[in-house]
Amino acid sequence: MSKKKNLELSNKLAEIVVYGMQEKKGHEIVKLDMREINATVSDYFVICHADSNIQVNAIAKNIEDEVYKAFGEEPWHKEGIGNGEWILLDFVDVVVHVFKTEKRSHYRIEDLWGDAKIETYQSA
Repeated sequence: MSKKKNLELSNKLAEIVVYGMQEKKGHEIVKLDMREINATVSDYFVICHADSNIQVNAIAKNIEDEVYKAFGEEPWHKEGIGNGEWILLDFVDVVVHVFKTEKRSHYRIEDLWGDAKIETYQSA
């Protein structure tokens, strides 16, 4: 697969992730473009937060469902499923972080990757 085609697919995957977040009312959705940053293995990080453990889990589940519908793919790796504090879904080219509000404030992932281009999205 050509590099351009792969970038188009990873961008489409990131957009599907954003849609999954918007459907379940994720807050402060951002997409960090990691392609120009040295020593990163993913093209994008997509991040949002929610006010309750139940909503965090619902957002993560919806993202998985939407990605499966669009691409027939499951996450390569998952962390935090069920606890509702911070769920990570690793789709290799796109890494998804769904936080509970106070955990996002504590870890400040966007600040760690301050060199990334950031695109913000509205909740649906």
